[in-house]
Amino acid sequence: MHSWHFIPNKMDHIVYLDVNAKELDNLISGRKTMIIRGAMGRKMPHGRIEPNDTLYFIQNNGSGVVVAKAYAQAVFCSGQLTKDESRELVDSFADKLMLNTDLRRRFRGKRYLTLITLSDFKTIEPFSITRVGFTNMDDWLPVGNIESVRIDKPFIP
Repeated sequence: MHSWHFIPNKMDHIVYLDVNAKELDNLISGRKTMIIRGAMGRKMPHGRIEPNDTLYFIQNNGSGVVVAKAYAQAVFCSGQLTKDESRELVDSFADKLMLNTDLRRRFRGKRYLTLITLSDFKTIEPFSITRVGFTNMDDWLPVGNIESVRIDKPFIP
């Protein structure tokens, strides 16, 4: 017999969305239900995200403004993939990922892929964050608690 238990939220993550690929629009519309990250080596968030973690979304347009959030419902971190395995994996989830040509080209062929199925996606009252303490310019920042990077000043578009 299996029993369900609640796993408390372990980590908040800031996730940058590609403006040109209209990732935010596709998430809002519900057409996009999964996000992907990939690299030739094990790069963030590979192995660092778990189901029930909270994801906060920012568009990669330099705004530094969080506009939406969701929960990681399911997480898949691949082992090392061949180019063909990587292409097949990306293509098999094309309807959930809604990648444009550039993003599809970027992730197909990567050795390590992380696929995250989202739940409870919603837009939120926008707020700014600080990148102080983050030296890399990655598109994924594990922040522990979102309040540690939140800037409590009014958002002015």
